[in-house]
Amino acid sequence: MSASESEPAIRPSSPSAMEAEGALTLLRDGRLEVAGRLVEATNMTLYCSVTLAGRTAACVYKPVRGERPLWDFPDGTLAAREVAAFEVSQATGWQIVPPTVYRDGPFGPGMCQLWIDTQREIDLTRLIRSRNPVVRRMAVFDAVVNNADRKGGHLLPLSTGHVFGVDHGVCFAVEDKLRTVLWQWRGKPLAREAVAVLAKLERDLESGALGRRLRELLSLAEVEATWRRVRRLLDTGVHPYPSEDWPAIPWPPI
Repeated sequence: MSASESEPAIRPSSPSAMEAEGALTLLRDGRLEVAGRLVEATNMTLYCSVTLAGRTAACVYKPVRGERPLWDFPDGTLAAREVAAFEVSQATGWQIVPPTVYRDGPFGPGMCQLWIDTQREIDLTRLIRSRNPVVRRMAVFDAVVNNADRKGGHLLPLSTGHVFGVDHGVCFAVEDKLRTVLWQWRGKPLAREAVAVLAKLERDLESGALGRRLRELLSLAEVEATWRRVRRLLDTGVHPYPSEDWPAIPWPPI
């Protein structure tokens, strides 16, 4: 995704807790106005401006009423899954998912996410094949949330070296549905940092704020399955292998 140079007043080029909190307030409480539609998106995806107290930012708004029914996910749940992915992202401290809220809008309730201006000169194909430690974090994150659709185009690299990930509507299934272009670490030992983050996630899912928040957004079975995936990663100590019962790579891959 990209926007014109004049669009967002908030651009998290170097993500921080302060920037995220300010963006969340703007997204949650600001006036939302639709400017256009991303026509290549599978579900209704609207490019909007959001304004509050003299601040304006660009954002993406995905109303629940615009979600296309899927055979393997309950109807009307994709927006909440996007918000749940943001909550897990924040709990890791890696800030992989841009600030995201669930709110009402011109077409009813849905997901609203800060628009990210990307570094257009970066070669996405090289990035997704790289050993970049920031991308490796995303591979761990995807294993946790059971991302069924990590395409290369869902990576948003910034000039600072940070890489955001977007489009997490088909995450958190109970069954193993991990499909990703980031398999280069399969079977490799998890980085020490990732192990520490996963241990914290396990505690937070079991008895902390993250578990309580996810139970507001997902089914109990999906929250419990998320905990089991974290536990499995800690028990094995390695990045997962592709499933033998599910396509390993989404289509199209970019």
